[in-house]
Amino acid sequence: MAIADDDAPDIEECLSMQKEEFEVLESIFPEYLSSRSLDGTLKLEVPIELPTSMSVIISEPSSSAMAAAPLPERKPTVMSISISALPPLLLHIILPPSYPIRSPPEISSLRASHLWLPDIQRLQAALLEMWQAGEPLLYNWVEYIRTGEFLEKMDLLSSANNELIVLSHPAPRLIAPLLSSYDKSSQSTQFSQNSYPCSICLTWLKGSKCLQLICNHIFCRSCLEDFWKMCIEEGDVSRVGCPDPECVKKGSEAGEEEVARVVTETELQRWKWLKEKRNIERDPTVVHCPVAVCQAPVSRPTDVDTESGWSRLRQCPQCAFTFCAFCRRTWHGPLDKCPIAQYEYLALEYLEAEEGSDERLKLERRFGKANIRRLVATFEEEKANLQWLKASTMMCPGCQCHVEKTLGCNHMTCWKCSQHFCYKCGQRLNGEQPYSHFSNPGLGCYNQLFDVVEVDEEDWEIME
Repeated sequence: MAIADDDAPDIEECLSMQKEEFEVLESIFPEYLSSRSLDGTLKLEVPIELPTSMSVIISEPSSSAMAAAPLPERKPTVMSISISALPPLLLHIILPPSYPIRSPPEISSLRASHLWLPDIQRLQAALLEMWQAGEPLLYNWVEYIRTGEFLEKMDLLSSANNELIVLSHPAPRLIAPLLSSYDKSSQSTQFSQNSYPCSICLTWLKGSKCLQLICNHIFCRSCLEDFWKMCIEEGDVSRVGCPDPECVKKGSEAGEEEVARVVTETELQRWKWLKEKRNIERDPTVVHCPVAVCQAPVSRPTDVDTESGWSRLRQCPQCAFTFCAFCRRTWHGPLDKCPIAQYEYLALEYLEAEEGSDERLKLERRFGKANIRRLVATFEEEKANLQWLKASTMMCPGCQCHVEKTLGCNHMTCWKCSQHFCYKCGQRLNGEQPYSHFSNPGLGCYNQLFDVVEVDEEDWEIME
């Protein structure tokens, strides 16, 4: 957007005030600044340092807030802990060119680590209400959050005792240990004061500029941000984890809290979507809803016998259509065989009749000559595909996905379900000792790890 000439002096003054404000924040709270970009985007990670050790009561929300229908009465879960610090709040801030003279800063996302803070939108509104034209605001925000002053504004302090914090959380037994664990780790300031080597950029940086992952490996935030953002952009979520070679071999992946502390909210949502998509693709029981306008992924029910006919039953969670996982038609019961498609009946009937016979002419008049020819072509194409799959591929015994081998040994690992199997006979293999299958004299694949290809003598080429 173009800037009017009359506004140019204000913009220059705003940019100067933004630079000065950032330098003040960096000098006072260097460990709170996670990242800053040239386009005015700022990321803050502000922990809550309570003035004294305070008691925290964590209880479940009232049943009326959780369900419209009355639930059976039960004793609600209540947890009580004593802490002196709360997990940080993560703020993604955008500074408009006209801030702070004409426009307030924009909060693109606000998140509490471990999701401990209820009704966080209320805090976001309170932060925006603090803006006054011409006055820098970021330092006031940091102080407002750091000192825990916002707790009273959000009615999280007990009216009878200002040293008692009352939190509402759907899982008190899960959140209480997380808050206690963070409180113990925050009591030591040694990490932020010491310097640590980053094994990616090979530089030593203060702990305030680094991030210690759950595996205890330490990297600078800048390197992790560049690496994880690249992986998320390319869709390779399996690499969003600790870059240390030991953890890479183990396939260790970062948790949501770690990713949220490094990337933006948009990238976090994409990371979550990619993980969900990958988990669906890895599930060999997933089929897609046959309804054309739906096609949602549907998993097999977990409470059925995999060997019974009920294992074919699927119900789409999106449109509630109930169908058979084999034939993709309306559910026909666990005992009935899957019906053959109607077009296959017509194609077989047409092919069995002689060329130019009355039977063929009757079908052509009834359904149209072009339609009948199209059905026959589809039938023959599918028949040829099945013949090719049978002759040129081997079906995975885990997920029934067809695999074609071009080169290499007969030990296969399915790309979809990671099942180890023999490409020659289709038998499942032990993942820890897959080659024992080819070393057992009693099996038909003995000494058949590699296929022997007969080559005619005239095909040999003498090397000079």
